[in-house]
Amino acid sequence: MIGSLTLDQLRVLTTIADAGSFSAAGRKLGRAQSAISQAVATLEDVQGVILFDRSGFRPVLTDVGRVLVAQARTVLAGAAQFEAVAAGTREGVEPELAVAIDPLVPTAAFIDSLHALRAAFPFLPVSFSTEGLGGAERRLRRGDAALALCILLPGVPEDVVALPLLGIDLVPVVSPAHPLAGLGRSATPADLEEHVQLVLSDPAAPDGPSYGIIGTRPWRFVDLARRLDFLLAGLGWCRMPEHLVAPYLADGRLLALAIEGDPARATGPLTIYAARMRDRALGRAGSWLLNELQARLA
Repeated sequence: MIGSLTLDQLRVLTTIADAGSFSAAGRKLGRAQSAISQAVATLEDVQGVILFDRSGFRPVLTDVGRVLVAQARTVLAGAAQFEAVAAGTREGVEPELAVAIDPLVPTAAFIDSLHALRAAFPFLPVSFSTEGLGGAERRLRRGDAALALCILLPGVPEDVVALPLLGIDLVPVVSPAHPLAGLGRSATPADLEEHVQLVLSDPAAPDGPSYGIIGTRPWRFVDLARRLDFLLAGLGWCRMPEHLVAPYLADGRLLALAIEGDPARATGPLTIYAARMRDRALGRAGSWLLNELQARLA
């Protein structure tokens, strides 16, 4: 019961609209036509509106009837969602799955798994938040996210369970208009000292530990897209995820920058982890997604 409405009345109304007549709706719902007519008459009487024009051979929705049929569909869909979430919770599915994602994480690698999650748990509310560097781990610790797809620097904390999913290469790049592009040789640390390095930083700890910085002229960014804009404009050089800059390298808008004795090359690719807090177990959907990611990306 919703005030003076029942879900059954709304179901009768939408079924008539779909079936085209009271008798067809009765057959579809397994009821006598008189019961269908009575349900509509009661609904019209209580709400004080005329839903169907009955002057012709078949009932036709009035203007207000068309609007209220659309509203009825929304209410019925919400009720179905309500029941599905409640049923899922009884079976161990979390009422909502919140996932936090670091900006360096390549979205394309996870799209197929997210499609599969939606197919497996069609009524599960899922929320995603793309955070600044370090933000996904913070949301995990605050309990705002059950699962984080993130990098963990300098290493995996003891209170976090982190499963490695894939590695991403960070490549030094520069605009063709930048002075470093015209060196004709590998850049030395002395060369880089003279130029701005565009650095992705943690907005909550801008003066915290820095990784991969060469020189003393860093410009710090929270937004990866904004940093790319500055990079393309020739305002500095930086290391970017290879999957993001590949199109720009292919069409010449960016150039790869060789660095003599580059210390970052010794560390290899950055590892993307699926992480959860050790003291907070995932629900059925979160565990399913974690297993799916591991299987797909292994």
